[in-house]
Amino acid sequence: MIVRRVLPALIVTALLLLVGCASLRTDKSHYAGIDLLLAKADYPAAIARIEAGKHTAYTRKDRVVYYLDIGMLHHWNGDYAKSNEFLEKAERAIEENFTKSLSRAATSLLLNDNALTYAGEDYEDVYLNAFKALNYLALGENDSAFVEVRRINNKLAQLESKYAKMAGRLSRAEEARETFRPGKSYFQESALGRYLSMLLYRNDAKWDDVRIDLEKIARGWKLQPVVHPFRIPDFSRSTERVRAPLARLNVLAFSGAAPDKKAGTFYIHSEENMIVLGGSSENYLGRQNLAGLSFIAWPGVSAGYHFKIQLPRIQKRASKVGRIEVVLSGTTAENLQPIESLENAAEETFNIKKPLIYLKTLTRAVVKGIAAEQAKQKMTENMDTGAAFFARLAADLAVNQTENADLRISRFFPAEAAIREIHLPEGVYDIQINYYSTHGMLLHIDDRPGVSIEAGRLNVLESSYLN
Repeated sequence: MIVRRVLPALIVTALLLLVGCASLRTDKSHYAGIDLLLAKADYPAAIARIEAGKHTAYTRKDRVVYYLDIGMLHHWNGDYAKSNEFLEKAERAIEENFTKSLSRAATSLLLNDNALTYAGEDYEDVYLNAFKALNYLALGENDSAFVEVRRINNKLAQLESKYAKMAGRLSRAEEARETFRPGKSYFQESALGRYLSMLLYRNDAKWDDVRIDLEKIARGWKLQPVVHPFRIPDFSRSTERVRAPLARLNVLAFSGAAPDKKAGTFYIHSEENMIVLGGSSENYLGRQNLAGLSFIAWPGVSAGYHFKIQLPRIQKRASKVGRIEVVLSGTTAENLQPIESLENAAEETFNIKKPLIYLKTLTRAVVKGIAAEQAKQKMTENMDTGAAFFARLAADLAVNQTENADLRISRFFPAEAAIREIHLPEGVYDIQINYYSTHGMLLHIDDRPGVSIEAGRLNVLESSYLN
């Protein structure tokens, strides 16, 4: 009799151990300490750390994250060909994985996103082309850089239609109770992408195209202030005709750390044909506070069910950098001007698919939660009070373990890009890029001795401080 009573609880406990495996949660422990390496610009050590976890920290379904991580680190380390090798793999895998997820959308509605292959955040898919373009510029392959630059805004233009298709597929799922609709994004022009395009056109003396790119930057500034929360750069030098022996130097600096993903916890309570969704946040004592209630019509659901879910959100990581300046051979310093907030772009593009993620998670939780409640009732019919309690507890824990938010995101994109154009006689210069805090404290010096600046050539100097 004891065996009969305890066996179901043991089965449920075994289920808990199975579903609590790493495949249903995002593990970021391999990033521990890596920000310190980035702050010291010790990119070889960071690369070694990521390579050491290639087969343990990154499973097959996480290959896109690995390709992006290692590709960006090779870029910062100045190994541009190797960077492009991995960023190209990332781009192909992102496209393939999204195509697969689109074709399986209706049938995978009840699967936790952590169990699916990662198709990348859209800002990753967009900006990998910017860094591929910079890699090609450093390698002297301007035509290939042009190809990458064009892809940036092409991808942005397709974002809403991309997720409209996904919403349509999800709405056709048997378990769907609400119509899936994507969110809205106003990020349709990358100023960074247009700036790189302008440099390439100007190098080929295509002045009409230069004008068009600058006009599109100005238009984007007005239409998408969320992505550009600062004054538009002064582009007056960009349209000046510069003739030998004068040359142009374009300094491009990246600062800050890529945003992360964090989980928010929500509680579901059901009433007749309705669910009530309550959000939560942690106060300074670590206790949960109800943040508000949402009432959602849900035909067919009965009253009295209670579930917990997790939903992902983009969270910025505060940058220490407040100002960047460039100094040439001890001459007067010139401040760089911000041109794009990549971290804001990450939030803005995430907003398009966020409603789909939220409704998918909600649907999955309700369907699985109701099934689990019914299974618990049947399983505990012939148990005594104590055994039934532990069986229900184990079942609840098992269901909760399957509802971890998908927090996968690459680690090594920057938070912000800044620019400065300088006209100077061609020659060899010792260049210093200085990064200051918002309080004026010098944080980092990027020394570049013996930089050759040539007239009639595209001279792009890239710098970074990912802190």
